[in-house]
Amino acid sequence: MAIKIGDKLPSLSFKILAEDGPKDLASNDIFANKKVVLFAVPGSFTPTCSQQHLPGFIELHDQIKEKGIDTIACLSVNDPFVMKAWAESSNASDKILMLADWDGSFTKEIGMTLDLSGPGLGVRSSRYSMLVDNGVLKILNDEKGADYTISSAQKMFESL
Repeated sequence: MAIKIGDKLPSLSFKILAEDGPKDLASNDIFANKKVVLFAVPGSFTPTCSQQHLPGFIELHDQIKEKGIDTIACLSVNDPFVMKAWAESSNASDKILMLADWDGSFTKEIGMTLDLSGPGLGVRSSRYSMLVDNGVLKILNDEKGADYTISSAQKMFESL
């Protein structure tokens, strides 16, 4: 069952790539006592994700933060090495917290999986953006299928 407004996000860990290798980062450390904009993409380096979704949040970073947002984070069902490489190649490293949902556990727990086995990507996260306030879901812009209409940085900015 998909997460809904008012639900608390699950307590799980993501992977990030630190200087000394992959590290766990608990969801509570990201969301507790903070306002976080989290957006998810089906695949790092894929066309829509790399040409529109991530760049939009990089471009509107300062304006979104001015609305009282503590962190802007990007999630993908990928490994932390891919997420770090994508951040570096997109110039996102100093603006966007890149979270590897390496085994898809967070995505499954919140009911946001998308089966992209047909094009060879396997089970991934659907495309969405959300506002999380102290671990509780306040806004959810969930795309249907491969659409890119309501989860953009601009739409989130307008919702804040």
